[in-house]
Amino acid sequence: MKEELYLEHRSSIWSIETVKCTSDRRVNMAEDTLMLNITSDSAPYFHSNRYQRPTSKEKWASRNIEKRKSSGIQEVVPSKRGLYSYEKDSKTEDKPSYEDTGEEEQSYQIPVSKPVPKAASKALSSVIPKSDQSNQAQPKLKSKHVGENKVEDRAFVKTSSLFKNNPDIPDVHRPAVTQLKEKVFTSDSFAGLDLHPHLVATLTKVLNVTSMTSVQKETIPVLLSGRDAVVRSQTGSGKTLAYGIPLVQSLQAVEPKIKARDGPLAVIVVPTRELAQQSFQIFQKLLKPFTWIVPGVLMGGEKRKAEKARLRKGINILITTPGRLVDHIKNTLSIAFSAVRWLILDEADRILDLGFEKDLTVILNSLNATGPPRQNVLLSATLTDGLSRLAGICMNEPVSIQVGEKAELCSKSLPDPAADLPDSFTVPEKLQQHMVLVPSKLRLVCLAAFLLSKCKFEKGHKIIVFVSSCEAVEFLLTLFKAVLCGPKAKQQPPLSFLRLHGNMKQEERTEAFHDFSVCKTGILLCTDVAARGLDLPQVTWIVQFNPPSSPAEYVHRVGRTARIGEKGSSLLFLTPVETAYTTLLANHNISLSEIKLETILSSLMLDDRFKVRGKYDSKSSKAQEVRERATVLQTEFEDFVHADDNSVQMAKKALQSFLRAYTAYPSNMKHIFHIKTLHLGHAAKSFGLRDAPQGLVSTANGSSKERGKDKSKDKRPPKKKLSAKEQEAVLMRSEYASGMDKDSKKKKKKKTQAEGEEDSVD
Repeated sequence: MKEELYLEHRSSIWSIETVKCTSDRRVNMAEDTLMLNITSDSAPYFHSNRYQRPTSKEKWASRNIEKRKSSGIQEVVPSKRGLYSYEKDSKTEDKPSYEDTGEEEQSYQIPVSKPVPKAASKALSSVIPKSDQSNQAQPKLKSKHVGENKVEDRAFVKTSSLFKNNPDIPDVHRPAVTQLKEKVFTSDSFAGLDLHPHLVATLTKVLNVTSMTSVQKETIPVLLSGRDAVVRSQTGSGKTLAYGIPLVQSLQAVEPKIKARDGPLAVIVVPTRELAQQSFQIFQKLLKPFTWIVPGVLMGGEKRKAEKARLRKGINILITTPGRLVDHIKNTLSIAFSAVRWLILDEADRILDLGFEKDLTVILNSLNATGPPRQNVLLSATLTDGLSRLAGICMNEPVSIQVGEKAELCSKSLPDPAADLPDSFTVPEKLQQHMVLVPSKLRLVCLAAFLLSKCKFEKGHKIIVFVSSCEAVEFLLTLFKAVLCGPKAKQQPPLSFLRLHGNMKQEERTEAFHDFSVCKTGILLCTDVAARGLDLPQVTWIVQFNPPSSPAEYVHRVGRTARIGEKGSSLLFLTPVETAYTTLLANHNISLSEIKLETILSSLMLDDRFKVRGKYDSKSSKAQEVRERATVLQTEFEDFVHADDNSVQMAKKALQSFLRAYTAYPSNMKHIFHIKTLHLGHAAKSFGLRDAPQGLVSTANGSSKERGKDKSKDKRPPKKKLSAKEQEAVLMRSEYASGMDKDSKKKKKKKTQAEGEEDSVD
């Protein structure tokens, strides 16, 4: 005790002296004495206002903060515990300052009191002048919480302000639409048609089909009579059997019997590999009693050598994709079309899209060069102007078959089979169509909450999520598997995520298609490669995370559910700027009902993973807790994305591909989807990025030359770091230089030398 009293007495004397005299020796002695007093074990009392001598790192950090404050930049200050908080200037504390991203980060903080001896606090107050005390005092940071509650026991938590600076969600007026209805089933059976009894038995026992659908009732008699036909019917109405049954019936009746070496007698062209596989499997079942007729499939991703061997052995019903068939026409000598009697274009409007129109021209020229007159059939759920032109070129007085309330069967010589109902599309009657208006920042959280609500809490759902690009599919698959199915998830069994897009290997695509067809519950993330013709059983929800490029494409996407009279639902994601898309769909007799964003996010209340502190009783407090939980989920997404460089690069590539797809909308929809209406910072949030990466617009819209320049710049070696004096010298030279410096001369010399070398080589 005597030693302690002596030290306190000595410290008070030295503190008075330091105020009057600034001698370094006495200050050092005072500091040494204070250190002894603070580390003494005999001081049991503590004080919260402890003065800690700042380390060199803290000094540099404080200097940088002061510089940034003077320039008006908001600074992130790392604390000793590796946590974050945002410092604000006292003058601009009430005014929100937003960066290019339009974001304002929040930090929840609690001051943690540390033990400080009373004697030390007294000595400190006496040593440090009042002016220095005001400077050394740590600023009191207001604790910010989403629920505006005082937080006293939590450390800093970096979160995203999802619910600030968002555009207002407008009220959507649902226009009155008289939706076209199509009766799917009829009471007529296949036994009433003039079909082979073995074929009828196969339909009943193998395919479990007893009665015809409306499109089959209208189409089969026309095709059996040998007429060309353009068939339009809703998705999932049985169009494959509508042309498959008369095709098998006509080929089995050919005398003498068909042999494999006769070559292709029927060519069926489909747009995707998965649809080719599905059609091939159906024909395998139809041809079980007629073993002398050989079906075969040609598609991209398979080995050409094996396909050439099958062509040499003989294929009578050839199912193929356009690109692979053109490849064999140009490179395979064993393929011949001299005996072709049927040409069927399934999903014909899709075949005309992109580069398939040129391939189709090559196919038609090869078929027209040799062979007898053939029967042509075009089928789709939507008929376009391009399809009408194609029908006029390759068909002879086609019969237009349109099934619906205004269905009619008529023969037309004019190449306009879709003239009766040009702007109306038919969707399944038991399909419930919904839409949700979501600000860009909340899109990712809203999708995750919807998937959790359907597959974790309701269960028994199979969901297909349509995304605009392959990169976005890969990103969402990686992100959801890590966060929603990670070790923190208590879901048993965990959520099942699958992917399907055009950049996958054929083995992977086949495996994914088979796994999703067999599973009872799961989520398939895919592009429009799965939008046409695929019959995936028991799909309950279709989610369109990115709006389709046309109303016709919308019809095909939602047609993956509610097939053959089953029930199904669809959900379309739109931002507040894209609300006019609902009017565009209404012009095609498609009506959507709105689901509120709060309704989807409220499903997070069922998951304790996103539980926050406190209990809420009132409705407003519960709504606030929903927002807090959504913020926690978004923070988990962002933490995963920013955990390593690979995740960040994957998110950036997905964002770039999203922007490229956004610029690719047709001109008649630019008033709805325009790149200038996008907030890049908010769009980056929907990919888990905290900031909008620079140069996205230029890379999305730039030319290939500009991209090449960027790549060449990246290959250059990094510049050497210059010292402070060297930087000043460079600045002075650049300030007063004439522009004819040595570096530019060297570059010119290098260019002339390279040109001379090229001339010598030539």
